[in-house]
This record gives sequence, structure tokens and C-alpha cells, in this order.
Amino acid sequence: MPVSSNAPPPIPTGLRGRCPRCGEGHMFNGFLSFRPTCEVCGQDFSAFDSADGPAFFVMSIVGVVVVGLALWMEITFEPPIWVHAVVAGSLSIGLSLALVRPLKGMLAALQYHNKAEQGRFRS
Repeated sequence: MPVSSNAPPPIPTGLRGRCPRCGEGHMFNGFLSFRPTCEVCGQDFSAFDSADGPAFFVMSIVGVVVVGLALWMEITFEPPIWVHAVVAGSLSIGLSLALVRPLKGMLAALQYHNKAEQGRFRS
């Protein structure tokens, strides 16, 4: 299906979890599962597959933030190990949960916008 010229911009639309075709309907049914279709325009979401992309980006972003904060805390305050464990654990879980849904929506919207699909060999 071709992307229309009046389609909403994919990055902000995906980050908000909205339909990449109309920008109005919701893309998610629950926390991370896609709806079957958009309730506004009827866009089929069954072909959307961001695979491990969101998890990779979440791990990369959270890892840099948590390790950077841990190094800064150690150099600046020299806290006991349990403080590092509490801060790193809660920050890792919190940031991961906060980032995974917007990134999954953004990757799905970019997939739609760029007409990306599974690679196939020609026979």
C-alpha cells in the first residue's frame, strides 16, 4: 500500500503510538501488542513487525545512561554498593518500561512510511 503524501510525520506519530496512515487511531492494544486494525482508517497492523529493534535501542540507551550515572556517582560520592544496586536497578527497569512502547511505535511507523518489508530472494 503506497504512503499518501498527506500522511503524518512518522517519528512523532509513532512515538505517540498513533496510526502511521491517519495519525488519529491507536496502534497498540495493551502495552506492547498491536491492534488488528486502526479504529479510524482501518489500516491493517498485522504486517507490522519491529522484531528486536525496540529492545536493542532500549538496551543501548538505558545502558549508556545507567553506566554513565554509576560512574559519575562513584567518582563524585563513592556510595556503598547497595546504593549503586538500588539506583541502577530501579533506573534500568523504569527507563526500559518508559522507552520500549514509544520506540516500538516509532519503528513501526518508520516501517510503514518507508514501505519496509521482509527481504526475499528472487527465484
